[in-house]
Amino acid sequence: MKKSFFLVIIISQVLIAQPQFTPLNSLPGSFSRMGFGARGIAMGNAMGAVTEGTLTSYYNPALGVFQENNSFQASYSILSLDRSLNFINFSRRFEFGPPGEDSSKSWRRAAGLSLGIINSGVSNIDGRDNQGISTGELQTSENQFFIGLSNRFSRKVALGVSVKFYYYKLYESITSTGLGFDVGVLYSATDNLRIGFVISDLNSKYTWDTAELYGQEGSNTIEKFPLMKKLSAAYKLDNPDLLLGAELEASNAGTTFLRLGAEYRIVSDLGLRAGFDRYNFRNSDDPPRFSAGFSYTYSLGDIKVGIDYAFLVEPYSLYNPHIIGVNIIF
Repeated sequence: MKKSFFLVIIISQVLIAQPQFTPLNSLPGSFSRMGFGARGIAMGNAMGAVTEGTLTSYYNPALGVFQENNSFQASYSILSLDRSLNFINFSRRFEFGPPGEDSSKSWRRAAGLSLGIINSGVSNIDGRDNQGISTGELQTSENQFFIGLSNRFSRKVALGVSVKFYYYKLYESITSTGLGFDVGVLYSATDNLRIGFVISDLNSKYTWDTAELYGQEGSNTIEKFPLMKKLSAAYKLDNPDLLLGAELEASNAGTTFLRLGAEYRIVSDLGLRAGFDRYNFRNSDDPPRFSAGFSYTYSLGDIKVGIDYAFLVEPYSLYNPHIIGVNIIF
C-alpha cells in the first residue's frame, strides 16, 4: 500500500511539473536574437565564421570583407500569433591598391561594408480601456538598424565593428531608442577552416519614460540587453561540396547555447540546409530549435538571383515559422 501511495505521489509531481524557462527569452531585444534571413536560420544561426555565399555583419562584423561582389538580401517570415519578422541587408567588398597589383596580395587591400534592418512587431492586438470597452486595434514595432565595417589586416586576420540603432514603438507615445555595438574577429586557420569570435550588444539598452502617458504616476526605466560572447567555427569540404558551421554562445543571463549548421550543394545552383539552434547546456528544460531549408540560384548575365527558404521548429507556437528570402549578387 505504501509503495502504491509513493508511486502516485511521484507520478503526480512529474505530471504537474512546469518547465524552467530561460530568462534570456524575456530580456529586451529578443527579436534581434532569432537570427537573420532564410539562410542563417536554416543553418541554425551557426554563421559566425562562414565566409561562403551571401554574408551579413549580423553574425560577425568581420565577415563583410569576404563578400564577393555586391550582395542584396531580403527575407519575409510567416509567423503565428500575428507576429512579423523581416530582414534586409546589403553587403559590399572594397579593394584597394594600385592597378596591376598581384591579386594574391588582395587580402591587404580589402575592406567590407554591411548595412541591414531587422523589423519585427505584433499586430491585431485588441485594445480595451479600464471598463473593458474596445478602443480599437493596437500594434507594436521593434527595429534594429545596423552598419558593419570590416578590414582584413593580414592573410589570417580580419576585424570588424557594427553599430546598431534600436527603435521600439510600444504604445501611442511610448517609444524607446538605444545604441549598441558588436565587435568581431575572424581567423583563417587554413584555406578550409575559419574561426570567429564576437562580443555582441555592448551598451545596448532601452530607456522608457511613461510620464507623458501616466503623468505623475509615470516613471523612467532602463532595460539593458544581455551581453553575448560567441565562439564560432566553419569548415568547407570540396568533395562533397559541404559547408559545416558550429557556434558556442554564452551570455550574462546565465545561458550557454550550442548551434550547428550545414549546407550541402547538390549542384552549384541548388543547395540544401539544416540546423540545430539554442541547445542550452545550463537548462535542459529549454527545448532546442531544429531548422531546414534550401536555396536555388539563377544567373542572368553578370547578376545572380537566388531564392531561399527556411522552416523552423518553434516550441510553444501555434504553427512553425516559414522564412522566404531573395538574394541578388551583382
